[in-house]
Amino acid sequence: MPVLGHKVTICGIPELPQHVGAGVTHVLSIIDTHEPRPAALDTYAAIDHELIRFDDVVAEYPGYEACNIGHIEKVLAFGERAHARTGSHVLVHCHAGISRSQAAAAILMCQHAPGQEEAAFLRLLTLRKHGWPNTRMVEFADTLLKRDGALMRGLLAYRRALIAEKPHLSEIIRNIGRGNELP
Repeated sequence: MPVLGHKVTICGIPELPQHVGAGVTHVLSIIDTHEPRPAALDTYAAIDHELIRFDDVVAEYPGYEACNIGHIEKVLAFGERAHARTGSHVLVHCHAGISRSQAAAAILMCQHAPGQEEAAFLRLLTLRKHGWPNTRMVEFADTLLKRDGALMRGLLAYRRALIAEKPHLSEIIRNIGRGNELP
């Protein structure tokens, strides 16, 4: 596939031990502001690791730290390092492997593939059986990468494909208060 020639794996914290022997060269951790650093990361030796902390919210809410543009600048700097290494294997994780890690993986796949945004987001369907990428992260990345809405259109294509495959997710998304994100 023309989108990011590097291997990408997405997971949640409980799954980190499963990927230790898989040749991971780069780990991007995106966890809640007050969550402790996962102990499982200690088992990854000689890797490029970036830990970014913000809560999984898509707007500013009292008591939560929402993603800001500086967080996405860190994601993109990490992506530059991963892209510079031939044959890298990038592991992206958040708490559950559903929202922040999905968004970050798509952003990394789009970073060096202008014009392939929809293909990058649709690739998420093969990388992880479930997910709902964090909209706020994608909006910031679209701005920083100067894609004029292409990342957001890719996200929309992903959501349409996911809901077509799993229509029951519409109700779940509504129940968690993110129904405005449904296509």
